[in-house]
Amino acid sequence: MSDRVRALELLVSLKKTGSFSATAQMFRLSSTSVSRSISMLEERVGQSLLTRSTRNVRLTEAGEEYARRAVEILASLEELDQSMSVLSTVPAGLLRIHSRSMFGIGVLTPLLPAFAEAYPDITVELILGEEPADLRREKIDIDFRLSEPDEPGVRRRRIYSSERWLVASPEYIARSGMPLSVADLERHNCMAYLSTTTTAQWWVTHADGSKERVPFQPRFLSNHGAVLLELARRGGGAAVLDDYLVRRDIEQGRLVRLLPEISISSSARPGGLYVAILDSMVIPAKIRVFLDFLTARLAGGQKRFQVENTWERS
Repeated sequence: MSDRVRALELLVSLKKTGSFSATAQMFRLSSTSVSRSISMLEERVGQSLLTRSTRNVRLTEAGEEYARRAVEILASLEELDQSMSVLSTVPAGLLRIHSRSMFGIGVLTPLLPAFAEAYPDITVELILGEEPADLRREKIDIDFRLSEPDEPGVRRRRIYSSERWLVASPEYIARSGMPLSVADLERHNCMAYLSTTTTAQWWVTHADGSKERVPFQPRFLSNHGAVLLELARRGGGAAVLDDYLVRRDIEQGRLVRLLPEISISSSARPGGLYVAILDSMVIPAKIRVFLDFLTARLAGGQKRFQVENTWERS
């Protein structure tokens, strides 16, 4: 039975990647082993599930239908595995959380001691990374990500919305001057996230609603927001960061918000974060209590986070 389940997982992965080698790497198998498993599955069902070429693979019509049903079956098996946790009236067990690094460091980590005190029977494992997790393959219970989840068998919800602020240190402003307009940024040291695009750029919305794309030559680049935050604190220049990351620095005078009359972002996407969990008839208790604990401490009153409570299915 385990071989048949693995074959279903491989077929679903091939639908997503279109590549034997990528799927083999994901499951730590050889491409030959992946191909053999799919061939045995095709023999069992009596139909061709893949169209193979030298560069990639595509699912046949029968393969598409089989993969769709496979996702449902795998989700049911996952739900069965979680049933003991679901049925327990006292949330318990291992809770595996994957998160974007800055949200994990700046928001989740400070809340973990209080959560552990409130739920002593739950062990939290927090994994940080910039790419979305594969919930099923990596056995992740909750994934916090920037992009809207669209893979099958997943529930999603926008966990918060935020703004992005342009900031720099008082020392940098004293040395380089306060920018009074977007055009003034051309003479400043600006920092950027590493991107697949060749040009660093910001998206600006002015007070009158007009929008502007502002390309710039960055002084520093990094793939991690923590690096840009620390560089900004140390006078390295101006950076665009989420408001929840820099609010305390601004209140304590370590950073200054620049051009507050405009909305500026390092991405064309709206600011905020999504939460993704595996779809199941009942949300496991350990997941439910963590999200309730999180949102209760982020939303309402003077807190910046605006939490949405409606789950959607992919």
